[in-house]
Amino acid sequence: MANGVFHTGYGIEINLTLPDLNHPDRPGLLEEITTPIDRRELLECLEHHRDGACQAEEEGRSPWMTIRRRTVGGSTFWVAAHLPVRHTPTAEESAKHQAMKERIARAAERHGLHAEVEARATDGRIRTDVLVTGDDGRRIGWEAQYSPITADTVRRRSRAAAEHGIVPLWVTDTDRSAVVERAPWARVDDFSWKEIASPLAMVVRAGVRHLQQWKCLPSSVRPCPVNGSSCGRFHAEWFLPALCLPAKPATEVDQLVVASADGEFVPMRIPSQRDPRSISRMWVPAADRDRWHDMFGPDEDSPAEPPTGDAEITYTCQELDAACRYGEETFTFNDPRPRRGNSAGTGLHTFDEVPKRLFTVPRQDHRLDATESQRREAALAHGCEPWQIGPCAGCGSPIRRYGDAGFHACEACRARAARRWAPGSVRLAAGESPGDSGSG
Repeated sequence: MANGVFHTGYGIEINLTLPDLNHPDRPGLLEEITTPIDRRELLECLEHHRDGACQAEEEGRSPWMTIRRRTVGGSTFWVAAHLPVRHTPTAEESAKHQAMKERIARAAERHGLHAEVEARATDGRIRTDVLVTGDDGRRIGWEAQYSPITADTVRRRSRAAAEHGIVPLWVTDTDRSAVVERAPWARVDDFSWKEIASPLAMVVRAGVRHLQQWKCLPSSVRPCPVNGSSCGRFHAEWFLPALCLPAKPATEVDQLVVASADGEFVPMRIPSQRDPRSISRMWVPAADRDRWHDMFGPDEDSPAEPPTGDAEITYTCQELDAACRYGEETFTFNDPRPRRGNSAGTGLHTFDEVPKRLFTVPRQDHRLDATESQRREAALAHGCEPWQIGPCAGCGSPIRRYGDAGFHACEACRARAARRWAPGSVRLAAGESPGDSGSG
């Protein structure tokens, strides 16, 4: 791979082996040339620029370049690789990108939110397609991704956005995009730019999920995700709206613009229970997020993500090599990309018993209105001292509340809370749909 490129916009040669790229007067140059090809000026093969032709072009490839990381012997370098002809930025890609940005901004402003197109951070390190700010200051950075992009670029830009207090939200029209499951994302249909710009509804086909919980019984409508039959255990899993029981209404892009900025939908990162290195990312209703945290704890308790490959760059400070290295390249940009979207349930967690911390009774202000004789009678009935008698937090009736053997609520209220919070165990036994126990 080549160690330099020609920047067609600035008319300069860039040396990728130098920390300043041989242009100390342009501190933001590296960030610029590593952005997707539809958001920057074209980078050209040095040999093609100097001689008018290069080895790649002679073999039917494009003279345009993209910047990638390459690790050799434990060291990581910046290198330039030729783009295939079919991935050269097209007018259709640019038009769709522009139409989506305008649609997101219109949806935000129509609902009284502040939207800034092509928003740049004060330090110049990041640029966001559309920055939507909610009433409480929550900032959502929408990225309309219609051109190829690498996983490293998605992770790096998402991390940079988070460091600036921005929640990234990548929207794409293909399940082969590198943004899928690598950052907060949403997938829409492959609409033309005219359809995107029109009032036509744009449904989020993937990237938004809802929590479903059920006890796995032979009578369950849902088959066991573990053995295909039933296992008698409890399951919690995330499903697309149409696959929930009962089905949830689909979320449209315009709705997600507002709901994400208002905090009604939030991003979640769900490690697999079997393999913590396998991560599912999605937008979910805030109520479902809270419910999940009640059961399994907050996100920060989850195992850390595996290394992303963003190793520290090594700069070898070599002379600029203008020779086309197309035949020597080992990175093929247009390899068939596997589908990353998954319509089945994801983030499955299975447990034998409902966590005890869910067996709670909502706090209510109750005072025990009882005479001394009534308190003594209650103490005799409960086999305790009179000072241990107090009001049930659920119904206010006198119970053995204080002391080592005391309870927060009476037996009836505890049982009622257990039925309400258990993932469908009693409801299913009564013949109700498992969807009735699904959360928001």
